[in-house]
Amino acid sequence: MSSRHAIVPRGLNATRSPLSQGRFGRMFRKLAPAKFGPNDSNTIANLSALADKMVAGFDGPKDGPDAEESGIPSLYTYFGQFIDHDITFDPVSSLTKQQDPDGLVDFRTPSLDMDNVYGRGPNDQPYMYDGIKFRLGEKVTGAGVLDAVDLPRFKGRALIGDPRNDENSIVSQFQALMLRFHNRMVDDNDSLSFEEVQQRVRFHYQYVVLNDFLPRIVHASVLDQLKTAGRYDRGKLAYYHWKTYPFMPVEFSVAAYRLGHSMIRPGYRLNDAANMLLQIFPDPNNPDHNALTGFRAMGPGRAMDWGRFIDLDTRPYGVEDDDANPDNKRRLQFAYRIDASLVDPLRKLPPEVASNPASLALRNLERSWRLGLPSGQAVAKAMKLTPLTDDEIIIGKAVDEPGPGDPQVKIASIANGVFADNCPLWAYILAEARQNATNMPISATGGPATVKTPQLGPVGGRIVAEVFLGMMFGDNSSVLSLDPQWTPVTGSGFALKDLVAYALGQGDPLH
Repeated sequence: MSSRHAIVPRGLNATRSPLSQGRFGRMFRKLAPAKFGPNDSNTIANLSALADKMVAGFDGPKDGPDAEESGIPSLYTYFGQFIDHDITFDPVSSLTKQQDPDGLVDFRTPSLDMDNVYGRGPNDQPYMYDGIKFRLGEKVTGAGVLDAVDLPRFKGRALIGDPRNDENSIVSQFQALMLRFHNRMVDDNDSLSFEEVQQRVRFHYQYVVLNDFLPRIVHASVLDQLKTAGRYDRGKLAYYHWKTYPFMPVEFSVAAYRLGHSMIRPGYRLNDAANMLLQIFPDPNNPDHNALTGFRAMGPGRAMDWGRFIDLDTRPYGVEDDDANPDNKRRLQFAYRIDASLVDPLRKLPPEVASNPASLALRNLERSWRLGLPSGQAVAKAMKLTPLTDDEIIIGKAVDEPGPGDPQVKIASIANGVFADNCPLWAYILAEARQNATNMPISATGGPATVKTPQLGPVGGRIVAEVFLGMMFGDNSSVLSLDPQWTPVTGSGFALKDLVAYALGQGDPLH
């Protein structure tokens, strides 16, 4: 993808020049890069040993409740991916050499402006639009689902603002929902211009990010430190500072915000059909062409029942280890817990996702090292926090009662102790979440009222929250800059489930 993707609508009747593309940089410039070996080959071997411990044993997709589930509905995993594609895009970096973050260019504008949806607008990309509304794709069928459409495509390729939003079936169908959200906003506000509708859509999206997504993934104690009288306060940002334009910190993009990788389930059920419980990626040892990999049209029968991904309604919780229970096939699927454990399908990424077949854990760890990130302990000390002890940094599933198949490995025991008091920032942040769990209420009947849910803590949560807030405060057209007390007309409780419901034609009009 070329740099032309950085030229996107910005506010009312404004465009952003390629000269103002975002740049990567550091939040903690004075900290030395962490070292994990005397030379490159030794370092990669040590990181490989850690990565191997960070991937759980194979566990196929299933319908019933699971000990690894959090209290966060599974759509938040892919909403997080959608946000990532909105704010970052680096098509030229490589894992083959050491890199200077200050020399990297973010070809995505570092702001939550939905340029992954709007692209360069209807005047410059008319093939994406029908007037001021988006073109939609073909109708998708599925058992028990009456209303679903694919992304618009040409010879299978999605005609959308960011091709990465077609890389798996869930994020692609969420992108289709965002197209429908915009179109319904046009219908409900037929006197408004494209730019005015676009601003309303962005406000609702940013509101959900600030008031629903962040509180799901970041511990309340961290968010409260960034508020004055209950509202986010720019003056409380202590670590994310920029001069002219917000930049993309590598501590965020290659460490803290990779929390979503641990939230991915082995697979997901799309609808009522018996064959619609699908793996997220194909099993390399037994390729499954019905996996949820993307960059292709949604096949027959694959329409998504969104009530399985977000709490549009209240469904039975289900019964663990009871495959015959009919409630299990209709239940709301919850994201896996934020912890230092990834599901096995991420051990070897398919070619549709990555040309390098290395595990996702190793790719994350190696990229962080090559970009010179400091250790988690070093960042904690720079934030004037007491770092986690090595005994508190547990690599493994953060389940309530670990069983024989749930190894709990202390960081200092890996690779002959090279990670003692020297944990890679990404692994540290995931382990920190385990120490910052909350009992999260869930929307389900017949199950627990709350589920223990790890959330990002004082290091990881502070980095993520400050970057989101800093980008919005630095964007003159964001909801925090233009109208920080704005709320949707339907009320202050507007959340991701309401955004989905509105796109599906449910609920009251939005203005």
